[in-house]
Amino acid sequence: MQALVLEKKGELSLRDIDLPLEVGPDDVKIAIHTVGVCGSDVHYYTHGAIGSFVVREPMVLGHEAAGVVTAVGANVKNLKVGDRVCMEPGVPNMNSRATKLGIYNVDPDVRFWATPPIHGVLTPEVVHPAAFTYKLPGNVSFAEGAMVEPFAVGLQAATRARITPGDVGVVIGCGPIGIMTALAALAGGCSRVYISDLSAPKLAIAGQYPGVHPVNITERPLAEVVSEETEGWGADVVFEASGSPRAYEGIFDIVRPGGTLVLIGMPVETTKFDVAAAIIKEARIETVFRYANNFDRAVNLIASGKVDLKPLVSETFDFARSIEAFDRAAKGLPTDVKLQIVMPG
Repeated sequence: MQALVLEKKGELSLRDIDLPLEVGPDDVKIAIHTVGVCGSDVHYYTHGAIGSFVVREPMVLGHEAAGVVTAVGANVKNLKVGDRVCMEPGVPNMNSRATKLGIYNVDPDVRFWATPPIHGVLTPEVVHPAAFTYKLPGNVSFAEGAMVEPFAVGLQAATRARITPGDVGVVIGCGPIGIMTALAALAGGCSRVYISDLSAPKLAIAGQYPGVHPVNITERPLAEVVSEETEGWGADVVFEASGSPRAYEGIFDIVRPGGTLVLIGMPVETTKFDVAAAIIKEARIETVFRYANNFDRAVNLIASGKVDLKPLVSETFDFARSIEAFDRAAKGLPTDVKLQIVMPG
């Protein structure tokens, strides 16, 4: 079966690979239709590792996916052949303490697509547990279905923030996750969200959405804008989605007293922040690692029309051009938000 294989750091190939396709009683088989190119996929390609996860043998890439059910296991009642679906890529140990607590995303045993040594889904067919496979409503496209995964990160952040209706939000970082976090924050009750970045093209894309206010920090400090817009009070909720250690310099200047800081972006180096500044404001700090228990809510929000992810798809590539798609993603063009790959069929 053909797949996009990361042979080793910096080397991709489209080739046949033997992947398990046996459908267990609780599984479904899915013909993959659309796969998003994620920053983590690109990072494995360019760096060969993310933290302790190191590519030591060839690995199929891709974890943001949607497709069509082609077979169902004997115990599966909620899905049938022909259903259009998206899939949650992390499968926990169902007997773990984390899973029983409902925080299966932090289960140490979780098996996550395209995270070494687990293969991803840039291949025509996959088998996946039905419990982590979600039917797409008729008005949700495959392209949108393949963006449920990154949107779920934003939704996890908005959930952890415990937004109160009318809150003022700030998102630092205008990449795909930053923009989707801003949209999730609005859907979750924020009256408006300011989003900051150095990239004018990305800010222009985010600024198309009502309620999202772009802030170009090459022109004006974010703290100055937030202070002016909140009459010196500060933002109720600040989401750090850039992963840049520099973002933490003065970050509590933009959080209101008693406000919340939600950490999403994962710095690749040790990061300093001002503990005293956090304590003086009694700021609440929350962290986000992927998502748990919100894929279905993400699908519902997209289907309702309250969240429109379609403008975030910058270009779609045929599977045969997958390597080209990854090389384009690795360039980090300022006009690109989400690149997707469509499988033949």
